Amino acid sequence: MLNLFCGDCTTILKEIPVPSNSVIVTDPPFNIGYKYKSYGDKRKETEYLAWLVSVIGDRPSVLIHYPEMLFKIAKALDKVPQRVISWCYNSNTARQHRDVAFFDVKPVMKQVTQPYKNPNDKRIKKRLAMGYTGAAMYDWFVVNQVKNVSKAKNGINHPCTMPLEVMERIVGVLPKGVTVIDPFMGAGTTGMACKKFGYDFIGIELDKDYFRLAQERIKTI
Repeated sequence: MLNLFCGDCTTILKEIPVPSNSVIVTDPPFNIGYKYKSYGDKRKETEYLAWLVSVIGDRPSVLIHYPEMLFKIAKALDKVPQRVISWCYNSNTARQHRDVAFFDVKPVMKQVTQPYKNPNDKRIKKRLAMGYTGAAMYDWFVVNQVKNVSKAKNGINHPCTMPLEVMERIVGVLPKGVTVIDPFMGAGTTGMACKKFGYDFIGIELDKDYFRLAQERIKTI
């Protein structure tokens, strides 16, 4: 099931039936002044935190953000994440990683594997011979950021598209059978990962052009 909505997530989440097994998985606007087409990205911090809390509510959630802001979001939600993993990347800025916090949902790390660090180790050779493909995902991984080139056929691009590999790792460790909601769908990367792994998905995007971009990208999976 893939249901995509164009509009304000705070309104749409009140109007649509939301499954009881839903988990919010999102890379929200970071409130640092990105140049989006239809909405501002610079609010007072108290307003920003209150806005995120109003969107997330009591639902289990997986949030991608800079570490210091995740601390503040956790305090605003009055929750402690069950697990935090780090997405690391090379960039020309002082920031070299973002964290991924799992609130009220426990990731199943063995559902996503990565290559063994020492394939020549006797124990690893034995595991490979038994058909194992790699180690359970570590609590950090390196994936380069996407350059600002994710254009659809209509020429629209999103200023901060999430790498598909990042969302595949995040969605891939979610418990089976959950419904994923991304209230800030952007270019649709979360939906692409959900479609690949067979998770039901509800995506919401305010901007009409970004919404069409997400539709086109999700169709490619």
